[in-house]
Amino acid sequence: MILSGGAVLRVALLLLLATVLQLSVLSPIAVAGGQADLLVLVVAAAAYYAGSISGCATGFAAGFLLDLATGATMGASSLVLAAVGYGVGRFREVRDPSNALLPIPVAAAATAGWVVAFAAVSFMLEVGARVSPLVARDMVVTVLLNALLALPVFAGCRRLLRPSLAVDPRELRRRRRPPREATPLGLRGIEP
Repeated sequence: MILSGGAVLRVALLLLLATVLQLSVLSPIAVAGGQADLLVLVVAAAAYYAGSISGCATGFAAGFLLDLATGATMGASSLVLAAVGYGVGRFREVRDPSNALLPIPVAAAATAGWVVAFAAVSFMLEVGARVSPLVARDMVVTVLLNALLALPVFAGCRRLLRPSLAVDPRELRRRRRPPREATPLGLRGIEP
């Protein structure tokens, strides 16, 4: 990501919008015990398109904003979302994000990491976390709901962050060279 005032403003507006939508629209809606978590998807999308350092900073800011808005223990969400943002950004830097459907497993993995790590941090801090076999079911439902929402959220984040991105993953796909022609025998590299 190109670090500029416009980029910081874009990410701040994105996080503010995601936090407001998460707390006002998505929190009251529960599907089979699980809830869609828009803030994790936004952090994962920002990290996926901008890289590990920007993803870590975005995750920390998102967690801080979430803790401020909900009155939760300060730092728990920031710690976990910063780790999620760094992990997704590092995955993008190491692997080639060439498949258009890659946001689905990335969102599922980021959400799974978020729910497991946040449950562990809450349990270690004794924040009053419930321990029940139903927690595992709720975690699976949350991961599935976020996987369903991944493509539109990632597309919206990409569209908003595109002017600030140093390299757009879709442009990388377009610049790839076509496969080399094969000879009549089907062997590449042997020209008649």
